[in-house]
Amino acid sequence: MVSRHSGFAALKSGIYRPDAKIGRFLSVLVLSGISYGLYRGIQDNYLAEILHISAFERGIVEFFRETPGLLVVLILAGMHRFTESRIFKIGIAIMTAGLIGLLLTSSGNLGKIIPVLFMVFFSAGEHIIMPVKTTISLDLAKPSAGGAALGITSAISNAGNIAGFVMVTALFFVCSRLGFERKDPVQFQGVFALAVALMIGAVLIVLTLQESAITVRRRRFYVAKKFFKYYMLEIFYGSRKQIFLTFAPYVLILQYGADTSLIALLLGVCAGFGILCSPLMGRLIDRVGYKVIMVTDTLILILVCFFYGFAHRIFSPQVAFIVVCVNYVLDSIISLASMASNVYVQTIASSQEEITATLSTGISVNHLISIFIALMGGWIWKVTGIEVLFSISALLGILNSIYAATIKTEPRP
Repeated sequence: MVSRHSGFAALKSGIYRPDAKIGRFLSVLVLSGISYGLYRGIQDNYLAEILHISAFERGIVEFFRETPGLLVVLILAGMHRFTESRIFKIGIAIMTAGLIGLLLTSSGNLGKIIPVLFMVFFSAGEHIIMPVKTTISLDLAKPSAGGAALGITSAISNAGNIAGFVMVTALFFVCSRLGFERKDPVQFQGVFALAVALMIGAVLIVLTLQESAITVRRRRFYVAKKFFKYYMLEIFYGSRKQIFLTFAPYVLILQYGADTSLIALLLGVCAGFGILCSPLMGRLIDRVGYKVIMVTDTLILILVCFFYGFAHRIFSPQVAFIVVCVNYVLDSIISLASMASNVYVQTIASSQEEITATLSTGISVNHLISIFIALMGGWIWKVTGIEVLFSISALLGILNSIYAATIKTEPRP
């Protein structure tokens, strides 16, 4: 019988360099992944039920929370003298500090601004480690196993997120059975405390990571004429994505009264489908082509937008609630089609460095439009209602498909 230890050793020897201290790096990913799942599982209900953030204010919060994503290119450019492992350590420390701040202010007694500032701080750390996780994974892998290493990194992070979501669902379910009220801050404080404990463990481990010698020459922005259509696609995608990311959970919470357990459970289901469907979507893009995926995913998007905005006008409250929950999961699955634009960049880029630089610029373009859409979306919801908000999202999706149809592709063999 093969032991788990020998199985891991075989996996390590097949993918990673013999001298790679992979156990510590993966342990940090597990702990930080669970911690993020705990935080993300309560974020929207915490904003709505403890801080009493309205739909309009939710857009303002998202504007500031996503700003680090816009600035991450500049932040990392300013750290160009640091090794990737040192940047990784800094990012983990910043995330931990943000969670500690949220724990100390989680009662809601200090108003709305201070907890939101700590959310922004946490977001800054999160965005800092996103690109360096990839670089470190590739550095630890054998030259021929970079893809497998990235797959393991992604799977471990997603599995940690799912564990965190499930823990939130279980904790709030148990608390409800013990007589805690749904909006009792103590429950949220308990989740924040657990998330902090896990992140402190991640900090202690990440400090023992061997200081790597790899540094990456980072450009602030890379813009080339041949990638113009990719930038435009990122603008359309960033617009429609932000409406769902920011306001779909709030539809469930404010319109249908979804509690924290349910939101965390739905996030866990979405993450599970993400793990299962990402490889399938990748193979589908390879089989039918990125252009077909870019154009046709809007057909499903229109259906999703329709039910988000109008389910409460068509069905009974109970049926509409179920429809929107299914809609939420479907929404997360079709968002996987966004990887088609990355394949498009790969086909027209002339080097790996150009791919990396272009995708980084795309992230900044995506965040630039996202933060303004978040502001406008909150205002649209307040003035006109969710029907108009999600109708606009459907229109953006249609424009995305029309524009994607103009992309010229090489004949498929």
